[in-house]
Amino acid sequence: MFLPITCCVRSTGLWSWAICGESWLDSTALLAGHRSILIRMLIVGYCFGIRSERRLCDEVHLNLAYRWFCRLGLDGDVPDHSTFSKNRHGRFRDSDLLRRLFETVLRRCICEGLVGGEGFAVDASLIKADANRQNGVEGQKGLPPEATGHAIDEYLAVLDDAAFGAATEVTPKFISPADPAARWTGAHGGQAFFAYSTNYLIDVQNAIIVDVEATTAIRQAEVWAAKRMLERAMERFDLYPTRLMGDSAYGSAEMLGWLVSEHGIEPHVTVFDKSARKDGTFSREDFTYDHERDVYFCPGGKTLTTTGTRVNDGATLLYRASKTNCDACALKPHCCPKEAARKVPRSIHEDARDMARAIAKSWEGRVSRRLRKKVEMLFAHLKRILKLDRLRLRGPKGARDEFLLAATAQNLRKLAKLVPTPNLKPA
Repeated sequence: MFLPITCCVRSTGLWSWAICGESWLDSTALLAGHRSILIRMLIVGYCFGIRSERRLCDEVHLNLAYRWFCRLGLDGDVPDHSTFSKNRHGRFRDSDLLRRLFETVLRRCICEGLVGGEGFAVDASLIKADANRQNGVEGQKGLPPEATGHAIDEYLAVLDDAAFGAATEVTPKFISPADPAARWTGAHGGQAFFAYSTNYLIDVQNAIIVDVEATTAIRQAEVWAAKRMLERAMERFDLYPTRLMGDSAYGSAEMLGWLVSEHGIEPHVTVFDKSARKDGTFSREDFTYDHERDVYFCPGGKTLTTTGTRVNDGATLLYRASKTNCDACALKPHCCPKEAARKVPRSIHEDARDMARAIAKSWEGRVSRRLRKKVEMLFAHLKRILKLDRLRLRGPKGARDEFLLAATAQNLRKLAKLVPTPNLKPA
């Protein structure tokens, strides 16, 4: 009687190796009793892009394969769709269940040898929030006094969080009364919209998602998320990558210094550098730095020295040329035509920036630029196949829940694809 069900389940590919009741989910204490059914149903929904919980209940009621996976049998009652909301705002979040579920799946991927642990890539992608852009209010005016709800409470709770309110002091142009933590952004170049950022840290060996973090949709928060995800991978899974791949969003001097100096990670990251000049005068790269003597040499061969005094909140050293040398130099019109003497700023993390530049020019750097595209492929899969191009839940916690479930589904699909399928035996 159960052979057609088993074959149908195997054909989906997702639970092809969880056969005959010996699923890995049963080996954990996370999924027990009624909570087990709800989580299994959510996994079905996120794996197959079923965005509506009402529709999910109908699909599980009719689909034998889904019933088998959810341990409902042929005549088991499917929970009401309202049960998901009640548990989400209660037991799921109180116990951080979805984070634990994601980490349980990741741990299984590690045990199966799918995570190399040497090369990681990081990136972020904007996901539209469930907030109508036409109902936004001006950021300077703040929220209406009558605005209430879960999303409002969560917004007030994260005002001092580095991933949300504390990420920047800039007041957004518009705020959504429905979901004020969502950020107004025009990063895609078209119409601006309210959005959150989903941040992925992946292992490039098999594109397994090592960690996921929800943040507001600005660069500062994404950098914070990258640090948090790396530290969490080290603390919880003993994963210490030798290199990190990323685009220029993670190429600030402070971020590169953190990678190299504090964790010894090679920065296969595009350096964020705006030192090039557009007026035809010499840029910083035209000056040669001598590490042993801690001086710069200008194109005319003169020396620029520093007093060691730091500027820009202690992040930069200034190297200055002698006014006498600059006045007598024939290259002054091409170097500092409006200044008495040339000065060159150098970040205290410039050694890490130099390392990143050298890696970018090497063969390893070219390979890393290709490998980091695996993160972008995961984002494309997330939006096109899993249909998470717009959030259904509101608030930072809602965004975190959806991102965790989606990342869990993606890892499960990859696990089912790469792990050999056990032999099926008819009941």
